[in-house]
Amino acid sequence: MKRIFAIIAFITFISCNSQGKRKVQGETEFQISMNSKFKDASTSPLTAKGLKNFKGLDFFPVDTKYKVKAKLVKTPDAPTFNFPTTTDRVAVYKKYGEVFFTIDGKEFVLNIYKNQYAKDEYKNNLFLPFLDNTNGTTSYQGGRFIDVLTTDELEDGTIEIDFNKAYNPYCAYSDRYSCPITPRDNYVDIEIKAGVMAYKK
Repeated sequence: MKRIFAIIAFITFISCNSQGKRKVQGETEFQISMNSKFKDASTSPLTAKGLKNFKGLDFFPVDTKYKVKAKLVKTPDAPTFNFPTTTDRVAVYKKYGEVFFTIDGKEFVLNIYKNQYAKDEYKNNLFLPFLDNTNGTTSYQGGRFIDVLTTDELEDGTIEIDFNKAYNPYCAYSDRYSCPITPRDNYVDIEIKAGVMAYKK
């Protein structure tokens, strides 16, 4: 009899725990991936207090107009340089090229970079930091980043830039991180209402 009660108690415990687990929020694969990373203590940039109160990142509504086909003009002869960071850490990058695109009939250009000492798993990653007119209000004041892959380049010299995948540097969540500082000339004079919004601590 005691064994039966023990089994019932165990099943009830498992059932309650399963119901207590919150489903990871997000409308897209990118949003779900970001929330999963932030929810996991082993990968989250949040402080202990922030992690305890975390329910999900705030995102702008997904808007296809911010998923653009950009003309990529490479700069193979560009020199390497020390990318400024929020600490004394030295980040060595090289300007990979310039991306030209249009949003709402306005033409823009941004510099895109490549980390010269990236780990093998990130060897195809390109770094696109940008500033826009949402900074300091609905998005992080220091600008946001987008990861682009060299393998996404097409033979016609274009590459897809999806601002719906824009994210904040880890410095937006905790002072213990060293982050690249977005160059002032990588500014677009428009509100990019896409991607991760400002974090409310």
